[in-house]
Amino acid sequence: MEERRTGSAAAGKPKKSGGFLAQGSIYAASGVISSLIGLVYRMPLTRIIGDEGNGYYAAAFNIYAIILLLSSYSLPLAVSKLISARVGAKNYRNAERILRASLLYATVVGGIGCAAIFFGADWLAGSLLRIPEAAYPLRALAPTVWIVSYLGVCRGYWQGQSTMVPTALSQIIEQILNAVVSVGAAYFLMKWAVAKGKEESMARAFGATGGTIGTGVGAASALLLFVVLFLLSGRHRARRVRLDVQHREESYEEITRLLVLTVVPVILSTAIYNVSGILDNALFGQAMYDLGRQSEIAKQYGVYTGKYKLLLNVPIMIANSLGSALVPALSRAVGAGQRKEVERNITLAIRFSMVVAIPAAVGLGVMADPLIPLLFGKSELAVHIMQLGCLSVVLYSLSTVSNAILQGTNHMQVPVMHAALSLGIHVLTLEVLLRIFELGIVGVVIADMVFALSMCILNAASLYSLLHYRQEIRRSFFLPAFCAALMGLVTAGAKMFLKRFTGRVVLYTLVPIFLAVAVYGALLLLTGAIREKELLRFPKGESLCRLARKLHLI
Repeated sequence: MEERRTGSAAAGKPKKSGGFLAQGSIYAASGVISSLIGLVYRMPLTRIIGDEGNGYYAAAFNIYAIILLLSSYSLPLAVSKLISARVGAKNYRNAERILRASLLYATVVGGIGCAAIFFGADWLAGSLLRIPEAAYPLRALAPTVWIVSYLGVCRGYWQGQSTMVPTALSQIIEQILNAVVSVGAAYFLMKWAVAKGKEESMARAFGATGGTIGTGVGAASALLLFVVLFLLSGRHRARRVRLDVQHREESYEEITRLLVLTVVPVILSTAIYNVSGILDNALFGQAMYDLGRQSEIAKQYGVYTGKYKLLLNVPIMIANSLGSALVPALSRAVGAGQRKEVERNITLAIRFSMVVAIPAAVGLGVMADPLIPLLFGKSELAVHIMQLGCLSVVLYSLSTVSNAILQGTNHMQVPVMHAALSLGIHVLTLEVLLRIFELGIVGVVIADMVFALSMCILNAASLYSLLHYRQEIRRSFFLPAFCAALMGLVTAGAKMFLKRFTGRVVLYTLVPIFLAVAVYGALLLLTGAIREKELLRFPKGESLCRLARKLHLI
């Protein structure tokens, strides 16, 4: 079945434009499930290690994320792009050679990344971030870099086969084991440190180290799943290679050159695009240190990453998932010269991301209080920055999808230039807000939005100039915003009513959220923001349509 589908694409027949949306929805669903698992386990983890421990944990992860970006973050996208082009042409022999070359690449860059973190942990945490306690959890993350390099290749291989199911399943397994081990290890290591008479800051550093151990265990479990999958599919893949006699065998030198040429632009764009996190950490820490407020660094940054960013990343994960599924689909359509298919996929991707991101932003703003206190305990700072920064969901979702569009249409270098320019604007804004206005972590939130807004504007201009693409506004932006605004009013009203007459925080938090989902979904269908033919492209689309008809929404 897979061979017939990819073969038709290669022959020039357009695939159903919603194919990538279905795969993206599967991956997005797994991403949301994983994010929710992450949210659930971070609650007890935060209570164990506190905001200060969260600051150590977040600082270590910022360094880890940059090393991961430089070593293996780009591998799933790059490998899926190369594999999908060959599978679409039934060039299975070279698809397998790309897999082997990519695994060798992962061995080299993963090993270098692991060594850089392990031996450079003290300098990175102490001199760069001004949080020396972060060296302990950072060093514990070193082996994970190597594991994730192999994991990235495996995920990219199966995404290139037009299936996101293995990636989605591995993501959920990874997060479950991560959650269990992280909480358990954090508890026991912190308890051990206290029993040994360590001072409080050091005990919390050991607790944060336990939290990072779970990351490595989770990644190793996901990699084990792919090893089993490759063993089970070995005969089928070998048979496809034997039958592939019409294609010239590409040398490993050619494949490595192609891999590097594909990986490097993605590394540059994602590294610059995400390096703002470590720059925020470093600039914030240095500014607070210079202002004599060093005692606030770990605590404020712990609130920012362990509460604000943790919640914010749940809806943004959907845009990331959609982007991962979109790149191979666009690459195949561009390769086959299917311009209308390219435009349909772009429109559908942007519309779907906005349909999710806009109400998520409104919901987080309206429900920040009581949602954050319910999940993490009382934190006025976290509520304040969430109400201020909830628009980031929309900006980051749109910039992520537009990045994927440019990469999938072979304009790999464009997001790199945009990210570099946006990063410069971001740093300038952040320094002004931190040092002149002395806004502390609020300045980081505002500068973060400025970065994402700049990316959105620059990417939109390039989509118009390079692809001659004009984005439809009414159904992609205006109607979702209108529906989200009405949803927000209903949600706020329900929250105030239940708070006044019940006083039970669980009740006036959860009921308005469920009500918001129902109201927004109904409004989308009633206003025509989502039409029946588009609803059919979603997983279980026919069931959703039947339900909508029974409720007279379509």
